[in-house]
Amino acid sequence: METILDPTDERVPVARQITPRTGNLSGIIGLMDIRKPRGNILLDELERLFGERMPDLEVRRYAKPTFTKPCPDPLRAQIKAECNYIIEGLAD
Repeated sequence: METILDPTDERVPVARQITPRTGNLSGIIGLMDIRKPRGNILLDELERLFGERMPDLEVRRYAKPTFTKPCPDPLRAQIKAECNYIIEGLAD
């Protein structure tokens, strides 16, 4: 059995259940570098691990122009059109 930790202040905890997982992903996953320092290192490692462990998953890399501003709308639309999943690298 897995335990879910919830950081909210619930005086009466809500029962939650983990969604069943197959253990396999397929399709296209986007890795978004928001341009914070060392975020690319995290995403490089994720890309390497996905390549080793999930060969049916295609990885595409994206990057914001700068971390100080929101992702440009055209880039958001491109990611939405091209990817089934997205991970943002938020590292310092």
